Amino acid sequence: MHKQIYQDMSNSVGHGLLRPTVLEHQIKSICNGNCGNSLFSNSQIRKLSSSDFRGQRFSARKLKLRTNRMVSSYPKAALATDRAPEQLGRRFKLDGDSEMQVNVNVSSVVLVEIQITNSNDNLYLHWGVKQNQKEQWMLPNRRPEGTKVFNDQALRSPLVKSGSDSFLKVEIDDPAVEAIEFLIVDERHNRWYKDNGQNFYVKLPLGEKPISSIGVTEELVQIQAYLRWERNGKKTYTPEQEKKEFEEARKELLREIENGSSVDELRKKNTKSDIQKNIKNQLGKRNYSTPEKINRKKRDLMQLLKKPTPVSAREGISSTPKTLSALQIFYKLIEEQSDVSVLNKQTYRIYDKQLLVLATEAFGKIRVHLATDLMGPLTLHWALSKNAGEWLTPPAELLPVGSTSLVKAAETLFSTVSVDGATNKIQAFELEIEEGSFVGLPFVLRGENWINNNDSDFYVELSGPTKPIKDVGDGKGTAKDLLDRIASLESEAEQSFMHRFNIAADLIDEAKDAGELGVAGFLVWMRFMATRQLVWNKAYCVKPREISQAQARLIHKLQNIYSSHPQYSELVRMIMSSVGHGGEGDVGQRIRDEILVIQQKNKCKGGMMEEWHQKLHNNTSPDDVIICQALMDYIKSDLDISVYWETLNTNGITKERLLSYDRAIHNEPNFSRDQKEGLLRDLGSYLKTLKAVHSGADLESAISNCMGYIAEGRGMVGVTIKPMSGLPSGFQELLQFVLEHVEDKNVEPLLEGLLEAREELKPLLSKSDNRLQDLLFLDIALDSNVRIAIERSYEQLKNAKPEKIMYFITLLLENLVLSSDDNEDLIYCWKGWNRALTMVKTGENDWALFAKSVLDRTRLALATKGELYHQLLQPSAEYLGALLDLDQSAVSIFTEEMIRSGSAASLSSLVNRLDPVLRGVANLGSWQVISPVKAVGYVVVVDELLSVQNKCYQVPTILVANKVSGEEEIPDGAVAVLTPDMPDVLSHVSVRARNSKVCFATCFDPDILNDLRAKEGILLNLKPTSADITYCEVKEDNLTQSNNLEEVGLSPTIQLVKKEFNGKYAISSDEFTSEMVGAKSRNIAYLKGKVPSSVGIPTSVALPFGVFEKVLSDKINQGVSEKLQILNKQLVTGESDVLREIRMTVLDLSAPHQLVQELKTTMQRSDMPWPGDEGEERWEQAWTAIKKVWASKWNERAYFSTKKVKLDHDFLCMAVLVQEIINADYAFVIHTTNPSSGDSSEIYAEVVKGLGETLVGAYPGRALSFISRKDNLDSPKVLGYPSKPIGLFIRRSIIFRSDSNGEDLEGYAGAGLYDSVPMDEEDKVILDYSSDPLIVDADFQKLILSTIARAGDSIEKLYGTPQDIEGVIRDGKIYVVQTRPQM
Repeated sequence: MHKQIYQDMSNSVGHGLLRPTVLEHQIKSICNGNCGNSLFSNSQIRKLSSSDFRGQRFSARKLKLRTNRMVSSYPKAALATDRAPEQLGRRFKLDGDSEMQVNVNVSSVVLVEIQITNSNDNLYLHWGVKQNQKEQWMLPNRRPEGTKVFNDQALRSPLVKSGSDSFLKVEIDDPAVEAIEFLIVDERHNRWYKDNGQNFYVKLPLGEKPISSIGVTEELVQIQAYLRWERNGKKTYTPEQEKKEFEEARKELLREIENGSSVDELRKKNTKSDIQKNIKNQLGKRNYSTPEKINRKKRDLMQLLKKPTPVSAREGISSTPKTLSALQIFYKLIEEQSDVSVLNKQTYRIYDKQLLVLATEAFGKIRVHLATDLMGPLTLHWALSKNAGEWLTPPAELLPVGSTSLVKAAETLFSTVSVDGATNKIQAFELEIEEGSFVGLPFVLRGENWINNNDSDFYVELSGPTKPIKDVGDGKGTAKDLLDRIASLESEAEQSFMHRFNIAADLIDEAKDAGELGVAGFLVWMRFMATRQLVWNKAYCVKPREISQAQARLIHKLQNIYSSHPQYSELVRMIMSSVGHGGEGDVGQRIRDEILVIQQKNKCKGGMMEEWHQKLHNNTSPDDVIICQALMDYIKSDLDISVYWETLNTNGITKERLLSYDRAIHNEPNFSRDQKEGLLRDLGSYLKTLKAVHSGADLESAISNCMGYIAEGRGMVGVTIKPMSGLPSGFQELLQFVLEHVEDKNVEPLLEGLLEAREELKPLLSKSDNRLQDLLFLDIALDSNVRIAIERSYEQLKNAKPEKIMYFITLLLENLVLSSDDNEDLIYCWKGWNRALTMVKTGENDWALFAKSVLDRTRLALATKGELYHQLLQPSAEYLGALLDLDQSAVSIFTEEMIRSGSAASLSSLVNRLDPVLRGVANLGSWQVISPVKAVGYVVVVDELLSVQNKCYQVPTILVANKVSGEEEIPDGAVAVLTPDMPDVLSHVSVRARNSKVCFATCFDPDILNDLRAKEGILLNLKPTSADITYCEVKEDNLTQSNNLEEVGLSPTIQLVKKEFNGKYAISSDEFTSEMVGAKSRNIAYLKGKVPSSVGIPTSVALPFGVFEKVLSDKINQGVSEKLQILNKQLVTGESDVLREIRMTVLDLSAPHQLVQELKTTMQRSDMPWPGDEGEERWEQAWTAIKKVWASKWNERAYFSTKKVKLDHDFLCMAVLVQEIINADYAFVIHTTNPSSGDSSEIYAEVVKGLGETLVGAYPGRALSFISRKDNLDSPKVLGYPSKPIGLFIRRSIIFRSDSNGEDLEGYAGAGLYDSVPMDEEDKVILDYSSDPLIVDADFQKLILSTIARAGDSIEKLYGTPQDIEGVIRDGKIYVVQTRPQM
């Protein structure tokens, strides 16, 4: 009988504190007395020994009983008792020569005095009090100074150090408190002191409890509430009324106890079978109504806006050079020695210090270096091995001076060395031996105590790795020092999850201090762990509660970083979801205890269940969640074993993995049908426990942790989680709604509920709270379930109307906004979709056209987010993966898999579903043909057009390019460029394609693109129209039939004419001639006074041709001139990589005094502001801008473009057009002949918000585009709405425009090759089109577009030829800033 009790107690750690000998003594004492008057009769003791034993601590003692009342044997409701005589206070042995004396003194309060002798610093009392032995800890209000609340479950009070001892006094003023229960924590070393593996438990003097304080179970309260509900006519309750009824039921039960009833009597009376059956049925129906759809609150979307922290603030810490530790300096000194190869390197943690173990080779000698920052005398107990692991006495000639030779070992004192003078000291050992004479060096350390490698010897291999060492790269783009440290500790981390999480908790502050790259590197490490790329356990037995405590320590630190460094919140969320929740003490311990109960209750102690039980006891892991689910699926399938394996394999667990565990699982489950019901019930409950520890995204456990729950300890420790305070009104009901609909086939109400819960939760996440982690895990779980619900809806959406898919897209965008650190662009996409839905409801004709632009922008936003993830995470994944020798296939797709695990992937899937639908409604087709030229060529697939722009293809080539920015050149030999990207029709590359007679088009259909990619190397014939492209495979003899294979180049009679300096550094617009300036300046001067008064022309001056050469020849720039001559010679010989250096050299030019004076006079005479009036610094800004324009002569694109058409680059001269910038509301480009169709009766124009650089430069997204018939200019037709996410805006400033003699040569489009540079940097603004009057106000839109069209028409008539016109709009007025012949 006693043996069974001991076994049950040994499996209970939370508050089960009596050792078996104490328990046995107390039971014997009771039974030697009058057992008839004892609380525990013989029959009751037999009950305790059954499988229903709760596993809680109890203290049997004589009871003071009323004669007219039955004694309850139910431990939960034990009555008040008299205490048996016992000594108050105890002495405990802690560690080594350290002891703890606890004394209890009574005066007006109970005073608990704790003294620890020979103690460490930083000791804390981790404690609570108890009013009876089965309750969880209470946290009294009277606390020692410096006490903090720990996870809402315990108090943590610092002991005061005095000499070699530590002291603490705790006053208890509550007479109902029975005992103080505690542990001692060494926070610095993360070490817990216990009483033989249990909590310390010290009894206190206790008066008689008032009978009303005795607790009743929630089960009894629920039964009593049901009986009240029946008495009251079975009314329908609201959630608030239901709560009140429960409290009234509780009061009724307490009154009955006060009147003499025992809890056992109440239980027997209220748990008759018919009552229990009725309650079960009623709970299944619910006793209040649940809505089928929630009413969502209206919110200001901008309240969710999160902008990124400026880089200087975000990365300020990491920009400071990190101080290396003494051990790091020691290692670098060895590593940097010439001819030294590092064979092996390991770092071990010893308390809060480190041990570096290094084996190197040089000139046939092996050197072993041991170094540590441990202080105090330290002896190395070591040997050598000819076979791995054996201990052989080292030869006498190898022993360092002062060593002692022993049997099969030697001992050597470490020597103290300084690595940087006198301050940074370490202890070191060095040994040199001949290469190949021994294979290893085993050792342990001896200081005050023996130090080993987790109960094993340390071991140094004296040979290099058998596999070739990977090239790990230079760690560029990573927090390299942190990742090196992680890699050095991995051999220790892989011993168990407890080791890994403790190491992670020690490193997370270092990651935070390394800035964004540090946190990203930490995430990569944790993600490698979560995806099983790293070893989870290596022959190390650890208790589940030790794992969960280590998890909880790491999570606690992560929640603090989330609060203190909000710029890392998105990364921290991803780390937490990879790590799992964890839990202090009992939460993890239940994993160990519950499996025993399941085996006992369901009679399944052998086979697979016993093997799994051994694994759970040895080292539980996230795999256990999947194993448990697989068992449940197997039972639900009527014991179909293939279902068990399907669940395992789908989640990455193979038979080989099951066999790889330290406690391998060899057998399959083999249950009988009569076990099914009980096992399904118990495993379902157990799955919740497993998820509570291991899963960061389990919804039910996350809700329970926030709402609070009590898990009673039937055969195991109990767990009580208190509900969180300060949650929004109605939040519990909202979560209940979510849980009830979480598996609905129609996911729309669920999605709305999940997102409403996230919105309600959002304000709480910005507050610092000790239980913030619970809120974060709830938010992570809600986020995850949005993605799961959407993926479940794919079949439902297959035939859905466009507006249904659009609505789901808004929900997914809202979810992504709530999870993202930098979410402004996503918010404006969200607002755009909401407007598109409104347009559908109001019946606007162009809703699909507008929705397509929002879809394109959403795609861009997702692509941008993916690229940012890749830039941030992939370098760390590559570097750490190489250091740890991980599977390259898993490393290479690391970022891709990270993205797939989030809602961005689901959003992308819905966008792809909607795209063809919108194109069909808007009659857009699958193509936008920018340059409709027939072509025959061989298909070549490239990632970026930029990467091949300078290439020369020897055969006609059709390029399928994934990315085209708009700024590239068309490479020689290319006859077509096809892309899914969306460059503007008037972008540089579009103009280049039309001028070069190259087919250029955007393809929107991924199936067509995939087909084209699959035809790489095949000869195709492309037949474009203005709106479509057809293609087919052809034979090689069709090549001669292509009409675009003739070489396109300059007429041999046209060439650049070198321009000379004409004696002036600056001229006004009335001096603009072909000898002084280019066509850009001359055209703008020509327009003045000739265009309608409604069209403004900005005032202009110029630095004419030859000024650059004159400045370069000035004696103040002699050094720059000489350097440029050398670089130009290198350029002529083909060294094009000097182009950048040439541009940087031009920026070193100094301005001659005469240039400054002439430019100032000319600008002031033309009523333009002179930058120097605002100070010398402003003039320097202007001068730098001028030099950047000159330097753009050597842009790679411009240089190769002139070289391609055999223009003499030396003859290219650069004038600089100077204009005052108009701070534009909108900018536009007009082609007065439609460039796509060649229709001269149509004007084509594109409009962007802000400055025109986003239109002509390489900015992603499309502009608003429209056409206007010249015979009906007041009826413009919008072809496409804007999708550009960025607009450029600037204060009043000056712009310096390139105006070369090579920009407008006949047959050569040189425009756009050279730079225009504003004096001030533009502000990048993320655009909100949902409130832009050009988009939402039809009358305003018609006015602006028709005004643009009329301006284009009038300028074309003025010149008599088609024109390419650039301009801006400010406050409704049009300004033309340049015009040139349309190419």
